[in-house]
Amino acid sequence: MANPLKNPFSTRHTHPGAIPFFFPPGHDATQLIERLRSNHWWGEIVGPHGSGKSTLLHALIPELNRAGRHTVLIELHDGQRRLPINLEEEIDRKSPSVVIVDGYEQLCWLSRIGLKRFCRRRGCGLLVTSHRETGLPMLYRTTPTPGLAQTIVRYLLRDQPALIEEANLEGCFLRHQGNLRELLFELYDWYEQRANEKEQTEANFGGGPNSSFIV
Repeated sequence: MANPLKNPFSTRHTHPGAIPFFFPPGHDATQLIERLRSNHWWGEIVGPHGSGKSTLLHALIPELNRAGRHTVLIELHDGQRRLPINLEEEIDRKSPSVVIVDGYEQLCWLSRIGLKRFCRRRGCGLLVTSHRETGLPMLYRTTPTPGLAQTIVRYLLRDQPALIEEANLEGCFLRHQGNLRELLFELYDWYEQRANEKEQTEANFGGGPNSSFIV
């Protein structure tokens, strides 16, 4: 049976923070931090489901810390209409803070108003992700492409004796309408199946340990 911990598409390898954000040419985290600074540390990252918004946030947090900003990350899930923490207890009184809300569209309008008022009153920055524009200064728009999916898969498979043909990867991208998270979920299942088939073949026919499989 294949070991899920060795599957390059498992959550431990693909969750935000474990995988880098791949910027298009001409863009990088430093530029975004400077743009955020020029907007008084307020901004929004906008994009569809599974397009890399959370991954980008995790790439920006170390840069914000290096810029002297204390970060408070709040990750919201479906149905969370109010902030799950007391911001008064989370902000740093000695250094300027940036409140980061991943999934800002989940908040009800009253919670959004309260959050903005809190940040203005405390002099905090506010950085959010959303599936649609919310009126904050636009920092970045995540746009998944087949080329980006290929870059991510190549990165995850860099140490693996396995190949995915480009045409099949493009088909997977289209099936999930550009949702990279769902694409990686499918590839997890594919890898488990192929790894199990490979183990069975080696057991039956004595295949070498370096045998590879292609989909």
